[in-house]
Amino acid sequence: MADTARIDKWLWAARIFKTRSIAADACKNSRVTINGVNVKPSHMVKAGETVSVKKPPVIYSFRILQCIEQRVGAKLIPNIYENVTDPKQYEILEMSRISGFVDRARGTGRPTKKERRSLDAFIDPALFGFDDDDDNEDYDNY
Repeated sequence: MADTARIDKWLWAARIFKTRSIAADACKNSRVTINGVNVKPSHMVKAGETVSVKKPPVIYSFRILQCIEQRVGAKLIPNIYENVTDPKQYEILEMSRISGFVDRARGTGRPTKKERRSLDAFIDPALFGFDDDDDNEDYDNY
C-alpha cells in the first residue's frame, strides 16, 4: 500500500467520481480542494488530509484514511475515507431536491406523464375517427 496517491486516481478509486477523467476535470475546474487549497489532478495526497469536493449544490468533505490508486469494492469504502461533510450541506441538498420540481415553469423541460398522454391523444388519429383505409380509397381512384 502506497503512502501517497494522485488525487484524481484517489477520487476515482474511492468511488467519489464515476470515472478518472471526471475526477481530473473536477480538479482542473477548481472543484476539488485539499485543506482549503485548489489542487491539480497530479497532486499527491497523504492519509489524514481533508479533501473537499464541490458537486453543486453541495460541498462534500472527506478525511483520507488510506491512499489507494486501484478501485475497490463499495463495501471497503469505510476503510478508505471518513465522510466529514457538514450536516448543513445535506440540508441544502434536501431543500434543492424538494424545490427542484416546484420551480419548473410550465411548458419547459421534458413533458410530465400527464402532458405526454395529452400529446399522444392529440397526435393519435384514431381518436379523431380517421382510418387509414378511408385515405387509401381516395387515392386509388386517381
